[in-house]
Amino acid sequence: MSVRAPQSDDSGPRFRDTVRRLPAPVWILGFGMLVVRIGNFLPVFMVLYLTSRDIPPAAAGLVLGGAGLGNVLGNTVGGYLADRLGRRWTIVLSMLATAGPTAAIPMSDSLPVLITLAFLAGTASQVYRPASAALLMDATTTTQQRLAAFAVHRFAMNVGAAAGGVLGGFLATVSYLALFVGNAVACLLFAAIAAVLLRDVARVPDDREPDPGAGAPQPSYRRALADRRLRRFLVMTLIAEFVYIQSTVGLPLHVDAHHLSAADFGLLMGLNGVLVLLLELPITGMVSRRVPGYVLALSNVLTGVGLALTGLAGGMGWLAATVLLWTLGEMLYASMASAYLSDLAPPTMGGRYQGLYGAAITAGTGVGPIIGGAVYALNEWALWVVCAAGGLVSAWLCLPGREDRGLSAGKGSTGLA
Repeated sequence: MSVRAPQSDDSGPRFRDTVRRLPAPVWILGFGMLVVRIGNFLPVFMVLYLTSRDIPPAAAGLVLGGAGLGNVLGNTVGGYLADRLGRRWTIVLSMLATAGPTAAIPMSDSLPVLITLAFLAGTASQVYRPASAALLMDATTTTQQRLAAFAVHRFAMNVGAAAGGVLGGFLATVSYLALFVGNAVACLLFAAIAAVLLRDVARVPDDREPDPGAGAPQPSYRRALADRRLRRFLVMTLIAEFVYIQSTVGLPLHVDAHHLSAADFGLLMGLNGVLVLLLELPITGMVSRRVPGYVLALSNVLTGVGLALTGLAGGMGWLAATVLLWTLGEMLYASMASAYLSDLAPPTMGGRYQGLYGAAITAGTGVGPIIGGAVYALNEWALWVVCAAGGLVSAWLCLPGREDRGLSAGKGSTGLA
């Protein structure tokens, strides 16, 4: 199967003009994402809720592990449903299925029931992700449009997460029941927005899809994984997410080891959040016409090196500088990776490609804290070396393969080939 990939292009409208002209489904989906992220309290406050119930750390880890396993499964299920059931109704089903187990969590005292509910909520809450990404892919026609659409999507997520953190903290002081019921209500609101306002968009077939009358194979995950370019992208994603999640593992441990406070760590993470909110859209616009593979390579180097330099930073000023580096890597990476994958996916398998991408993300962020914490306990500097090596390896995976360099010379190789 031949794969068309996006090319760098210096012509066309400015990025901000492209954002303004995005089709209605992008803005509707962004509004729905804002609503559900404002009410997405479960991942942030689950640990605090479990400790408030005097649940031992080991048992709490089982609950969180159940939710994490559900996250991986939810993405793969969501990718299948997005291609079979449609983007709109997959989103509706995901949100409806998430509301019930989420609201039921604070009503149970049984550890097995809590683990089961966390698994169900974790699974259902991720089913919508491949569908929403595939819908953004369907609603846009050019690489710059897709990059703008995913940038708007990310902006809505980040604003919602920031507002949700504040609102969730307030509700947690009132009642954890209100916290989880509020999460369920946000899911129901997103389901209503999707059911009433969203419509699936038929994506125009292209030369990556064989003639259906010629006995073409049916869309499947097996067929998707036969795409060498996708496999390379998924490995890159797994490593990149593993490295990035060390900002929530190695960084707080390093802060504590240097006798800084939890408030200092909060300031560093706040700096990350402010930078993303203020600068991600402009930075995405600046690189919107650059070759995606090289932008992703740079982003992975900045993330890996930025985190590795944490080991040399002892004061808040130097730590803030390292946060600036890996946050820049994050901003370069997020929307560009999603847009690249959207250009890679054949029209009939957009959901499956996004489902595999989501599974790689959740797998990397799921195993990252476990392995990262173990490596840090063995030797702190071993973790920072792993971060640097992971950043370099993931950057290398973004560059064109040896067999593609000759073909791509003078044609604007995209990398990840």
